[in-house]
Amino acid sequence: MQIFITGGSGYIGRSTIQALTRRGVGVTALARSEQAARTVSDLGATPVSGALSDTDVLYKAATQADGVIHLGVDYAEGTAGIDRAAAQALQDGVGGGPYIHTGGVWVYGDTDGVVDEDAPLSPPRVTAWRPDNEKQVLAHASTGGHPVVVMPGLVYGRSGGLAQSFFADPGRTAGAVPCIGDGSNHWALVHVDDIAELYALALNAPAGSVYAGVSGQNLPLADITRALSHAVGCPDRVESLTMEEAEQRMGPIAEAFSLDQQFSGARARRELGWTPTRLDALAELAQG
Repeated sequence: MQIFITGGSGYIGRSTIQALTRRGVGVTALARSEQAARTVSDLGATPVSGALSDTDVLYKAATQADGVIHLGVDYAEGTAGIDRAAAQALQDGVGGGPYIHTGGVWVYGDTDGVVDEDAPLSPPRVTAWRPDNEKQVLAHASTGGHPVVVMPGLVYGRSGGLAQSFFADPGRTAGAVPCIGDGSNHWALVHVDDIAELYALALNAPAGSVYAGVSGQNLPLADITRALSHAVGCPDRVESLTMEEAEQRMGPIAEAFSLDQQFSGARARRELGWTPTRLDALAELAQG
């Protein structure tokens, strides 16, 4: 089997290439720079030169693959349009082969307790563009395509991910980690190696499927901030921010970080046999 992947040199992409090659799957990976090409080559993938805006390159690479995993995101101006055009080119190219599209659980907004993929959507500003793109992706299931959407939670592990980026806020007080409000809101976490396994398994999912990529670690932000305070050498020192202060420092993404979200992740376990194994996020985050 041969899989074409976008975002292969990125945080989740690197682990996903490893999850695929462990299974004996051949991987080609989009690479927009020499450094990205070296990264994917070192992981055992064959680089394909191009960017997400190069729809002709995406289409051709997808025609030569048995399946596609779209992890890349261009956060420059026009993110939604670039993602939509890239998804269209990739799906046109792969035809009836599996096409795995990346979403994110933030589109659900605050959840009322533990929910699943059928919960109503209420995206914060930073991800408001995603639902329409995902709707268009999934519509291909009715015209012979094989779309699947994977929606990761907040990814952590290997000293990277959204969870760690929150605490890298350059405006934070020296000797303390930031916490929006009192920290009673929950984050739905998943380890980068576990979400990579889900991407690999999703290649065998039914067309039109949607999976919340969360490992059941729905932890209060207050506990997460305390864990990270140990990692950065200021044990139990936490700086409480109002939403206004958080947005001044972090921009619109602060709204997403303040969401109160809990997910089961049971569908992926039941339908795909996904079995997350990294289930002590607080211990790992505390180690940095």
